[in-house]
Amino acid sequence: MKTYLIDLDGTMYRGDGQIEGAIPFIEELIKRNQPFYFLTNNSKRTRKQNVEHMEKVGFHGIKEEHFFTSAMAAARYAKKHIEGRNAYYVGQDGLKEALEENGFILSEKNVGVVFVGLNTEATYKEYSKALGYLLKGAKLIGTNNDRILAQKDGFSIGNGSIVAMFEYASGQESPKIGKPHETILLEALDYFDKTKEEVILIGDNLETDILLGNRCDIETVFVTSGVHQREDIEKLGIHPDYIVDNLCELLKE
Repeated sequence: MKTYLIDLDGTMYRGDGQIEGAIPFIEELIKRNQPFYFLTNNSKRTRKQNVEHMEKVGFHGIKEEHFFTSAMAAARYAKKHIEGRNAYYVGQDGLKEALEENGFILSEKNVGVVFVGLNTEATYKEYSKALGYLLKGAKLIGTNNDRILAQKDGFSIGNGSIVAMFEYASGQESPKIGKPHETILLEALDYFDKTKEEVILIGDNLETDILLGNRCDIETVFVTSGVHQREDIEKLGIHPDYIVDNLCELLKE
């Protein structure tokens, strides 16, 4: 029985809105005792906040240990590859939690690394302060490179667009952490004590979820509930192993 690594935004919900089939799919996995985790580029929420958000949408039985985020991957990666522990971040509670859990000291002095995660309320002043640290030698770490995000009523700017702004302004290039890059997968597999052969990726975004699977030789399920549709497969040249319009199609007796 393989373990599902399931995307959130556009796969489980759209903003605060439900996606048809997602709730009964998770309910059945829990009933069958089939292992699953949520692998998300969304760095905004803590694990507890992720549980609360999914319960608000209508899910039940979700636990904090089900989540692995790009914020967690970025913090774990930086802990291994960057010596400095004084950090400044642009982001929200999820990124703050991940940094503190991995031993980073949130400071505005002797900043050695600047983490950039999505913060929908960030200001020009905050961006400029972060840029100042980067221009003085701090290393740039973006949690993920999503261009756009699926919302209940359309799409919004993704964190990748913000990271690209910092790369352009600072002259640095952030390591690639989130999907479709292998770093988030390797960190998640280590965190959950799984191997590539034991997991299947599920997601709505061909350019992140499915491309990650293709690059890492992992089975993928593409669900047409979010960013991309069937016609985008040939257009982008990114091919999933399975395609469903509703996740309940995966439930077999």
